[in-house]
Amino acid sequence: MTEPSEASGFVRPLALVTGASSGIGEAFARALAARGCDLALSARRVDRLEALAAELSARHGVQAFAVPADLAVLDAHEGLLAAIAARGRHVDILVNNAGFSIAQSFTDVPWSKQRDFLLTLVVNACGLAHAVIPGMAARGRGRIVNIASLAAFAPGVAGHTLYPGAKSLMVKLSQALDAEYRAAGVKVTAVCPGFTLTEFAHANGTDKVMAEAPRRLFQTAAQVAEAGLKANDAGRVVVIPGWWNALAVALMRLIPEGLVRAILMRGSAKYHLAADESPFRSD
Repeated sequence: MTEPSEASGFVRPLALVTGASSGIGEAFARALAARGCDLALSARRVDRLEALAAELSARHGVQAFAVPADLAVLDAHEGLLAAIAARGRHVDILVNNAGFSIAQSFTDVPWSKQRDFLLTLVVNACGLAHAVIPGMAARGRGRIVNIASLAAFAPGVAGHTLYPGAKSLMVKLSQALDAEYRAAGVKVTAVCPGFTLTEFAHANGTDKVMAEAPRRLFQTAAQVAEAGLKANDAGRVVVIPGWWNALAVALMRLIPEGLVRAILMRGSAKYHLAADESPFRSD
């Protein structure tokens, strides 16, 4: 994945990773640094970003720096990219990872929180892709990894109301961008993990319930990142890490949706929290 990004000589490619302060985003940052990429690390928790940037710079000899941003703000992607441009850099690799979920019913939280969700997972993620693709295409190379979810293939059930739709959009967006820009040298991949050992469940208040799930169903964030990068290297557009997750998706595609929805409604009820049980967001 390391290659010249300037005609005048070898410059390490710059990867922008959103939601890089923990979990899957941090794992992507670590994996990309190990591959020799420079890093722009973005999230809201500045202390974590700066600590990670310092560690990866020292360990791998790359340039890693923090670019704090709250992607729940409209057009936050513009300021994020402007900060990178101010350093004289452009984005060669984009990992759209920032996200959270809301475990309550749709109207059990203020609209402002649902809006924050859409801005973070959909609007600014699409804005980042829209902004960086022209430069990638002009240079004849670029990588985009969109973090989706197994939920992208599932029907909607109670709780996490907007989550399946947002993640489905990331899959469809990735497929469309691949169709439009593959010939220009831009590789686009949607990564669709299942249960992953991160702080995600703690952030949405379902950690106690999630702890009851069989550990064999979980992957590490590092496994998800490695699968995503290998798939992107190979030009795969959609990857489902873990054979059991791939099996789950295959079954959801084979079984009539009404039956799938009934099964998921029953199984997901414990992840559907009351209005006062969950914090709203963390990246």
